[in-house]
Amino acid sequence: MKSLKQYSVPHTGLKLGKHQFDFDVDKAFFEEFEYSIVKDGTVKVDLVLDKQETMLILDFSIEGQVYLTCDRCLAEYPQNISATDRLIAKFSEDKDLEDDSEEVIVLTKNDTEINVSEFIYEMITLSLPYINLCDGPGNTSVCDEEMIAKLKELSAEEEENKTDPRWDALKSIKNN
Repeated sequence: MKSLKQYSVPHTGLKLGKHQFDFDVDKAFFEEFEYSIVKDGTVKVDLVLDKQETMLILDFSIEGQVYLTCDRCLAEYPQNISATDRLIAKFSEDKDLEDDSEEVIVLTKNDTEINVSEFIYEMITLSLPYINLCDGPGNTSVCDEEMIAKLKELSAEEEENKTDPRWDALKSIKNN
């Protein structure tokens, strides 16, 4: 988690108004998340923090490329991603009155910074396609032909051996 420290935004010394922060996400970032679908990539994160009296409004914009595993041929391929999202951090005296939701988090007056690494990770993960294909929309890669040929061969073998012994027993009763 040490490498995620760089994704902490100190807000106590900031004046009211908008402030710009830039983050670079790379392989070390994704390695911090144990079960991450993404293992490598280069993503640029632009954050505009609007500090107000009672809250912080964080507007995120991500742009970049991550490497995914194709669901069809298991080859690694580059996937372009782009997303924008907003996070609101409210200040509260009592931490017990937390009103955490997906877009709103609660900070106490003692909190001096906000770590946005998990939010960035969620944004990247949610911007990925549901089905990862080398030759999917927006990708210039093609599936591994050798792997596709092997899959077709195994599929054909399975079709040939597709008799169920339970049905064979029933067919023999019908013939009697």
